[in-house]
Amino acid sequence: MTGFGKSQAAIGLKTLTIDIRALNSKQLDLNLRLPQAFREKEGEVRNLVSVQLERGKVDVFVSLKNSAAAAGLTLNTEAFKVRYSTLKNLADELGADTSNLFSELLKSPDLMQEEETEAEDTDWTLVLEHIKEALKQVDGFRVDEGKGLGTELLDRVSSIEKLLESIAVHEESRMVSVRARLKAKIDELVVQTESSANRFEEEMIYFMEKLDISEEKQRLRAHCTYFKETSAEGTPSGRKLAFISQEMGREINTIGSKANHAEMQKIVVMMKDELEKIKEQLNNVL
Repeated sequence: MTGFGKSQAAIGLKTLTIDIRALNSKQLDLNLRLPQAFREKEGEVRNLVSVQLERGKVDVFVSLKNSAAAAGLTLNTEAFKVRYSTLKNLADELGADTSNLFSELLKSPDLMQEEETEAEDTDWTLVLEHIKEALKQVDGFRVDEGKGLGTELLDRVSSIEKLLESIAVHEESRMVSVRARLKAKIDELVVQTESSANRFEEEMIYFMEKLDISEEKQRLRAHCTYFKETSAEGTPSGRKLAFISQEMGREINTIGSKANHAEMQKIVVMMKDELEKIKEQLNNVL
């Protein structure tokens, strides 16, 4: 799931900025950039991010720069000299006025250096606090997104349950249709005798057992209930929900293969559509 977090603080004449962005990913893919003074703390930051966010494509940028007042005093003098000499020579060649050349060059923003500065070890405690604050914001985004996603998942599971119940309306007519087709076939093949009547009943029993979907319906209901219970546990359960959705898919497919009825097939297709949407959204769940 996505998330964003940002925190800023002043450390003397320096400005600390923490910027964290997270996108969905199956594993933790961390891109971390720290000021030179804190490079030895990289392992600590990585551990903190992995515990707090667990997974995702995460960018963590920590910068410690001079404030505007301090940064304004830093001039790239070597670049200034080269540019001044080049422009003065060109102005002399063209006969242009050079009286304001010095002051105008001072206004060039690319000649002013805003470099990261060294930080004291005592600053790390403050930096760590603001990293935690930014991570908390990212986690807050994820929680809010997760609530909406959870509601959508449960709504789709409920939709599957309702579609499953609607199958019952067509089951009796399905068996009547199967019985009529089977009887017509037997009537075409044999002369009606007592043995053919017995054969018909045997074939009907066979087909009724073959087309019976009561066990599949019961298991699908159980999977839907288990899905809802698991999603309410309040712990990372994305993989578990994915496994449950796979089992739901098996039962739906079996019902479809046994349906042998146009209206029931339509319902199965709608259940499959809901399940595919559930699987898509589960890619964003921890």
